[in-house]
Amino acid sequence: MNDVLDVALRLIVVFAVFLVLPLVIGQTEHKVMAHMQGRLGPMYAGGFHGWAQLVADGVKFAQKEDVVPAGADRRIFQLAPAVALLPYLLVLVAIPVGPSEGAVGQVIDAGLFFVLAVMGVGVLGSVMAGWASANKFSLLGGLRTAAQLLAYELPMLLAAASVAMAAGTVSLPGIVGAFEWWWLPWQITGALVFFTAGLAELQRPPFDMPVADSEIIFGAYTEYTGLRFALFLLAEYAGIVVLCALTTVLFLGGWHGPFGGGWGWTLLKTAVLAFVVIWLRVSYPRLREDQLQKLAWTVLIPLALAQIALTGIVKVAIQ
Repeated sequence: MNDVLDVALRLIVVFAVFLVLPLVIGQTEHKVMAHMQGRLGPMYAGGFHGWAQLVADGVKFAQKEDVVPAGADRRIFQLAPAVALLPYLLVLVAIPVGPSEGAVGQVIDAGLFFVLAVMGVGVLGSVMAGWASANKFSLLGGLRTAAQLLAYELPMLLAAASVAMAAGTVSLPGIVGAFEWWWLPWQITGALVFFTAGLAELQRPPFDMPVADSEIIFGAYTEYTGLRFALFLLAEYAGIVVLCALTTVLFLGGWHGPFGGGWGWTLLKTAVLAFVVIWLRVSYPRLREDQLQKLAWTVLIPLALAQIALTGIVKVAIQ
C-alpha cells in the first residue's frame, strides 16, 4: 500500500510540475522579450511588472470560439493538440531531478531510449494538425514539420548516444551518477548538437519554418482557435522544459554542482538554458528551408559522428 501511495504522490508532483513550469516559461518569455525589444505592452496587465499577463492570455483563449473547419477531418483535428502535448508529460516522468529515488517520477532502465522515442511522437501532433485542417497552408506547415523531424532526429540521437557511451548506461540516473566534470570540454560538441537539434524539433526560432507567419500564415496551426490553440502553445513551452532538463541531465551533470549537489542545481541549469532558448528567439532571424536542411545534414550529423568517434577514443584511452 505504501508503494502505491509513493508512486501516486510522485506522479501527482510530476503532473503539477507539468502544469506549472511551462506556464512560468511562457510568462518569462513575455517579460524577457519585452525587455530585449523595448515593448511596454506586456508590462501593464495587473500592475507591477505586468504580473497578470499570463492570466489575461488564459482568459482570452478561453473566451474565443472553438471552430472546426467544415472540410476538416474532425477526429484527427481535435486529437492533434493532445498528441502534441501529452508526450512531454510522459517524458517528465522519467527525468531525474535529484539523486534520491523519490526525485524521479519513475525509474526506467532504458530511460534515454524512452524519452527520445516519446519526444518524437510529440512532433506528430503538428503533422496531424496540418493534414487534418483542409487548408493548403496548414498542409504545407505539416510537411515542413515532417521534413524537419526527419532531418534533426538523427543528430539528436547520435549526440545522446555519445554521452551514453561515456557513461556506459542508458539509464538517466545512471548517466548523471557517472558524470565527471572533465566531461564538459570533450562532450561540449555533443551538447551543442543535441540542444540545436532539440530546438529544431520544437520548431523554435530560428528553426520555425513550419510556422512561418510571413509565408504560410501560421503553418499547421492556422485553423486552430481558443483552447485548442492554447494547448499547442503549452506543448511548445512544455517541450522547452523537457529539452532544457534533458540537456542538463545528459551533458551538464544534472544535480551535481560546484558546491554540493541537489535538485536545486537541476532546476537552476534548466532555467538558464530556457533563458538561452528565449534569447535565441529574440536575437536570430528565421532560417530558409534550404539552410535548415543543410545545417542538419552537412554540419550537425558530421559533428555528432565525430563526437561519437572522440568518445570511443577517450574510452579506449582510459581503459
